[in-house]
Amino acid sequence: MILLDAIYINNSGGKILLDYLIQNLLATDKKVFYLLDKRVEDSTPYLPVSDNVLFLQASFINRHKFYKENRDKFSTVFCFGDLPPSIKLKNATVYTYFHQQLYIKVPKTVPFKQRMMLLLKRRVLKSIFNNTDYWALQTQQIKNDFLKKFKFKESNVLILPFYPSLQSNVKTQKIKNSFVYISNAPPHKNHLRLIKAFCLFYDKNKTGSLTLSISDNFTELITLIKNKQLSGYPIHNLGFIDRDQLTNVYQKSEYLVFPSLAESFGLGIVEAIQNDCKVIGSDLPYLYSVCEPSLVFNPLDEDSIEKALTKAVNQKLNDSIAKVYDEIDDVLKILT
Repeated sequence: MILLDAIYINNSGGKILLDYLIQNLLATDKKVFYLLDKRVEDSTPYLPVSDNVLFLQASFINRHKFYKENRDKFSTVFCFGDLPPSIKLKNATVYTYFHQQLYIKVPKTVPFKQRMMLLLKRRVLKSIFNNTDYWALQTQQIKNDFLKKFKFKESNVLILPFYPSLQSNVKTQKIKNSFVYISNAPPHKNHLRLIKAFCLFYDKNKTGSLTLSISDNFTELITLIKNKQLSGYPIHNLGFIDRDQLTNVYQKSEYLVFPSLAESFGLGIVEAIQNDCKVIGSDLPYLYSVCEPSLVFNPLDEDSIEKALTKAVNQKLNDSIAKVYDEIDDVLKILT
């Protein structure tokens, strides 16, 4: 039996990939046990009620107890969420999917509290690092960084990006000079600099709009956006947005602006390119590993971001080109 351990996945891009992976596994004839975060119990309607589905409160202790009680039950284990099993499984082949670039390098701009939490999680990761037979990652750049940070047999570090397509046969006319950034707002996503840079851009050019998707729990940013709106800046916040609405948002937008300071993949980049957005993003390795962007900027410099936005509306930019492709079939092959 195969174990899919995704107990630490409950939202954002990770949840999108998890849904896609489970739906593809359900389409096979293989017997799979699903260990999932209790918080996704109401958002997995495609998953049939079964003794082979267990929703647990996500914690290291709960997960460790599960592995101790079921150490000999599985022949293949796929840990989707950065952490190998807490114990060595002698009778199973273990794959661990790594998609948290911040475990490799924490940007200096990350706030102290988040930095300490990441460093603590990295210590946990190192303590169980060798409890997996293979690591799977999303890009060559992440593999390079991963092998510099951690010692592991290179041939057992696999590059296996996978993601659901977000393309549609229905085409929508793009709004001229429209920028979009679909992402929640932890500090490394760099929303504050983007908002300030967009306002500088708008003061200079008196054109354009910026669409964001920041949840209400990021209260300081929400307050800032409301104040900017009251001052006349065309900034629109969609809040949390369902995936089935994303296609329309991207298709109406001319540019994706992507100022993130750290990404293991950047699903939004691929989705935007699928919907003919031109990518204007951080001049950082993760961006070039996923696409050939139309334009780049220094994400730590508001003036640099503003100049890139200004250039975009005043010059014709080349189309962005994706460099990664969905390899879900290869993921299923190693598991089944």
